[in-house]
Amino acid sequence: MKKLRVLIIGSGNIGTDLLIKVLRSTKLQCAGFVGRSYSSKGMQKAASLGVRCSDRSVEFIINNQDDIDLVFDATSAKFHLESADIYKKLGIKVIDMTPAKLGELCVPSVNMSECSAHQNVNMITCGGQASIPLAYALSKVYDDIEYIETVSSIASKSAGPATRANLDEYIATTEYGLKYFTGAQNAKAILNLNPAIPCVNMQTTLLALVDPSKIEEFSAEVEAIVKEIQLYVPGYELIVPPKYENGRVITTVRVKGMGDYLPEYAGNLDIINCAAIAMAEEYANNE
Repeated sequence: MKKLRVLIIGSGNIGTDLLIKVLRSTKLQCAGFVGRSYSSKGMQKAASLGVRCSDRSVEFIINNQDDIDLVFDATSAKFHLESADIYKKLGIKVIDMTPAKLGELCVPSVNMSECSAHQNVNMITCGGQASIPLAYALSKVYDDIEYIETVSSIASKSAGPATRANLDEYIATTEYGLKYFTGAQNAKAILNLNPAIPCVNMQTTLLALVDPSKIEEFSAEVEAIVKEIQLYVPGYELIVPPKYENGRVITTVRVKGMGDYLPEYAGNLDIINCAAIAMAEEYANNE
C-alpha cells in the first residue's frame, strides 16, 4: 500500500508527538518536520530520529510541494489563517491542529468519512474532541437541546505557550463546534488548568438541559460512541455514565495519553493528535 506523504509544521509538543505517531503508522510517511528554529526540542528530537528537518517554515513546503500530500499544521490559529491559502494553491491537503475554525470541523467518531472530501479540516480543540462526541450522542436522542455546557480540566504542565496564547480561540471554537454538531441553541465551554502535582489526567464533563425521560437512550448512545472513540484514542474512558441531577443531564470522561512523546497525563494533547492521525489515515485509505 502506498503511504500518504505527510509533513508536520510546528515543532512544539503537539507537532513532536504527532511525529512519533506518524512514524508508527503503517499508512503514513513523514516527508518532513519544519519550524523556525533548529534549537527547539522538537526539532532536535526529529533530527535524532533521522527525519528531514527545516527551519524555513512554509518556504520549505513551497519548495518541496511535489513531495507532500498532506500537512499537519501544529502552529497557531493566527499562523494558519495566514498560510491556509498557500496550501490550497499548492493543492496540498491540510489537517489544522489549531482553533482557527477555517476548515471543515472534524471529529472522527462523528464525521470522518464526510471530512475526507475536504482539502482543509479543522480538529477543533482538545476539549471539543473529548466533548463533542458526547454532545452528538445527546443530539441523536433529543431534537431540541436548549443548552450544553462542557468543562475540561487539564494538567497545567500540559498547556504550552501555543495553548495559552489561543485560549480565547479555544473557547470560541469549542462552543461553535458544540452547536454545529448538535443544533443546540446555546453552548458554553470552560477550560481549567490544574496546577496539582502529581499532574492530573484530562477530564471532561458534559452538562445539558434536556428532558430526563430519555436518559437510558442517551446512555446507550454514549456507550456506543465511547467504544468508537477508543478505536483511535485508547485512553478515552467513561468514568461517570449519564445521570440526571439538579434539572440537567451530566456525564464525564477521562483521557489518558499514550505516552509517545508527551507524558501520559497530557491526554488533552493526545486526544487531538490521535484524532488527527485517524483523519490522515482516512485520507490514505481514499488515495
